[in-house]
Amino acid sequence: MKVARIYLRVSTEQQDLTRQASIEATTRAAGFYIAGVYREKASGARADRPELLRMIADLQPGEVVVAEKIDRISRLPLAEAERLVASIREKGARLAVPGVVDLTDLAAEADGVAKIVLESVQQMLLRLALQIARDDYETRRERQHQGVQIAKQAGKYVGRKTDTIKNQRIIDFRTAGWSIAKTAEMAGCSESQVKRVWAMRDNAADATGDADSRRGDSI
Repeated sequence: MKVARIYLRVSTEQQDLTRQASIEATTRAAGFYIAGVYREKASGARADRPELLRMIADLQPGEVVVAEKIDRISRLPLAEAERLVASIREKGARLAVPGVVDLTDLAAEADGVAKIVLESVQQMLLRLALQIARDDYETRRERQHQGVQIAKQAGKYVGRKTDTIKNQRIIDFRTAGWSIAKTAEMAGCSESQVKRVWAMRDNAADATGDADSRRGDSI
C-alpha cells in the first residue's frame, strides 16, 4: 500500500488553505492512503514550522511527502533547504512535488553506472527547484522593499496595518492560560508574534498603571 502525508502551507491569513485541499483528492486518486494532513500558516523561509516538524517526526520508511509546489516545503537558502530535505530522506521517505521530476523508482531498479547517473540527476533537479524557490522569495522581498521606498518618497507609505483581531485573539488565549506554542497554533501565527503582542499588552498595562499613579499623586 502506498502511503502519503500531505503538507499544506500558506504564508498569510489572507490566503486560504482550502485552495490546496484538492491535493487530497488527487493523492487518493493516485492510489495513496493518506496517513496525515499537516496544515499551517507560516513562511517557507522559516525552518521551525511546527506542523512541518511534526510531519517529519511522523514519517515512516517508504512514505511519500506530497505538497502543492516545492516552495510550500521550502523557501530557505539552499544549504538549509537541503538539510530539510535530507531530514525527510533520513526517515526513509521521499518527496512527490509537481514540477520536480521523481526518478526514485527508476534509480531503485537500476544498478551500476545507470543508478549513479539517475541519483545524480535527481539530486541536481531537486537542488535546482529549491534554488528557484529561494530566488523567487528573494525577488519578491526586493520588489516589496522597492515598492515601500517608492511609496515613502511619494509620501504615501503608511506602514503595515496592525491586525487587531488577531492580536486580541492572542491576548484572549494567553489570558485564558494557553501556552505560547498553543496560542500560536490556534491564532495561526508565529510564537515570536505571540510573545511580541503579549509584551505590548504588558507594556500598555504598565503605562496605564503609571499614569493612574501619577494622577493619584496629583489629587
